[in-house]
Amino acid sequence: MQKVLVVDDDPGIRDVVCFALQKAGFATATAGDGEQALARFAADPPALVVLDILMPELDGVEVCRRLRADAKGRATPIVFLSSKDDEVDRIVGLEVGGDDYVAKPFSPRELVARVRAILRRAATPPAEVERTLKHGRLALDPGRYKAAWDGREIALTLTEFGILRTLLRRPGHVCTRDALMNEAYELHKIVSDRTIDSHVRRVRAKFAALGADPVETVHGVGYKLNSCE
Repeated sequence: MQKVLVVDDDPGIRDVVCFALQKAGFATATAGDGEQALARFAADPPALVVLDILMPELDGVEVCRRLRADAKGRATPIVFLSSKDDEVDRIVGLEVGGDDYVAKPFSPRELVARVRAILRRAATPPAEVERTLKHGRLALDPGRYKAAWDGREIALTLTEFGILRTLLRRPGHVCTRDALMNEAYELHKIVSDRTIDSHVRRVRAKFAALGADPVETVHGVGYKLNSCE
């Protein structure tokens, strides 16, 4: 049974989320603040984290940043809970490594569907996995969700990996933002351009540390893969 860590300073929201997840067959653990979340994660890493952005003292963005800096939390999927009017917070959350977000007030059924979709992408059966995708010095291993540049591994979130995989499947072709997110986000009906751009910026930042930039912006249209030479 996969376990989800639910982090929110509102006990009522924690109870609602845990009830919905448990009803769907997930085990749950809870934390009421950021420090407690990091301690719970370190003691028993979950399959996924549902993380509120706005918490006192150590907020969700900082928790996400610390998890992404830790070897255990580098690839663990994170779904942010955010207030409906806090688009800036959502964008910042995605830029520090969040995989998805659900705006409050939210439907527990939608949250469960998002959790299932993300975990399904992380556990694709070997029979359905593509071969390693290569383009110049860039290589992706869909079976292990691993990315590498010139043989040096780069840790990506599931959504970042999905965006890069979509581009790598179509080298030389321009992918619109809609096309990218239709494949990287299985359940998004409406995704803002800023959300997509946030994920792409984070992909670029990770490769920039190695002196690389595999993604080219086509202004007014979307993105395409660079030559990667």
